[in-house]
Amino acid sequence: PRCVNTLGGLQGMGGANMGLAAIIGGTGYSHPPDGFASVVEQVHTEFGEVALTRLTSADTEFVFLPRHGAEHHMAPHAINFRANIAALATIGAANVIATNAVGSLRKSLPPGTLIVLNDFIDFARSRPQTMFAADSVPRHVSFADPYCPRLRRALISSAKQSGIALHQSGTYLCVDGPRFETPAEVRLFAQWGADVVGMTGLPEAVLAREVGLCYASIAIVTNMAEGLGVGISHEANLEMVRSKAAQVSQLVLSALTLIPSGGCDCAG
Repeated sequence: PRCVNTLGGLQGMGGANMGLAAIIGGTGYSHPPDGFASVVEQVHTEFGEVALTRLTSADTEFVFLPRHGAEHHMAPHAINFRANIAALATIGAANVIATNAVGSLRKSLPPGTLIVLNDFIDFARSRPQTMFAADSVPRHVSFADPYCPRLRRALISSAKQSGIALHQSGTYLCVDGPRFETPAEVRLFAQWGADVVGMTGLPEAVLAREVGLCYASIAIVTNMAEGLGVGISHEANLEMVRSKAAQVSQLVLSALTLIPSGGCDCAG
């Protein structure tokens, strides 16, 4: 494995690179796509060490970071989100597309549905919420567009070109986990305007914005939330994601080739 040391001054680092892309793989998407030359890198950051894979072909280079670890050994509440985002900023990533397995809060979004998220509600409470140190100058980051519009357009274009059914908007609500939600919580979250619920999308999206990374997410509906369908099991959720893995990989890899050059407001 190649080792990379962290650099100081993470804020704005993502915008310095014009095109290096990263995929953050969620539940059921823990291994890099096939067909690329690969090198595993250990990236040291002030928040901890992160293993990621750099993948290359004749005309493509990107990195893959498994959010739960290569063997899916980290539960949602145990993920070191700050280290992951710091590692991507350190290696010069600019564009990040993540995948998130989610439960549906709407009967119109059944298992198997793919959604490019456009908004979120942050209900996670036990995790570090910012990259900024407690003694640093306060900085309030805008979330008028919670997910990068430029990357969202690339994903939507990719879906159209590939003939993949994709909902073009959806609101994600994040909880700490690792338990699933109660029926009462599901009813409340739906009343708040959320469409899907998950355990890993935040603070990841916030941290990415703080360091200037463009960030978008594909939500994979694995189940109906409690009270809306049959009982939930982690094994069944994994199987649903695996059944969509080839389609999601095609969608994301195609989107990487459609990202326009130039910066956007995400870089601050």
